[in-house]
Amino acid sequence: MFLTTLNYSETIFIARSPDVLYDMVSDVTRMGEWSPICKACWWDEGDSAKVGACFTGRNETPERTWETRSEVVAADKGSEFAFVVGQAIVKWAYKFSAVEGGSNVTESWEFLPGGHIIFGERYAQDAEKQIEDRAQAARKSIPATLASIKQIAESTKI
Repeated sequence: MFLTTLNYSETIFIARSPDVLYDMVSDVTRMGEWSPICKACWWDEGDSAKVGACFTGRNETPERTWETRSEVVAADKGSEFAFVVGQAIVKWAYKFSAVEGGSNVTESWEFLPGGHIIFGERYAQDAEKQIEDRAQAARKSIPATLASIKQIAESTKI
């Protein structure tokens, strides 16, 4: 059993309002435009960005391709959009705050206690390495994702 809490976040300034950025990020069908790992997402059963809604994402790395099912846990327009992956394995969140000339956007990743249990059962003695691999991927992908969101948001006429 692993009791370590793993989390990581970064913040970037984007010259757009929190509402505009929230609308971009909460449209999970656009996730493939900015994420280096998540290549596509789609709402399950006609859902949309509201708490309790579910969506599926297709992820790709050079080593593998896999799909995950996520549930929206925060959908506060202009403030926060967050979702939990799988059976409470990981929480991804985007927080938006207005600042002069635009917004600060914070993307965060948290490996949840349920993830430790699931990975312990799935990977046994290799669980700690598997969790660290996911943490390293988050540390690499968050700045790339934020930079892509910034580039797309600031180059689009809104």
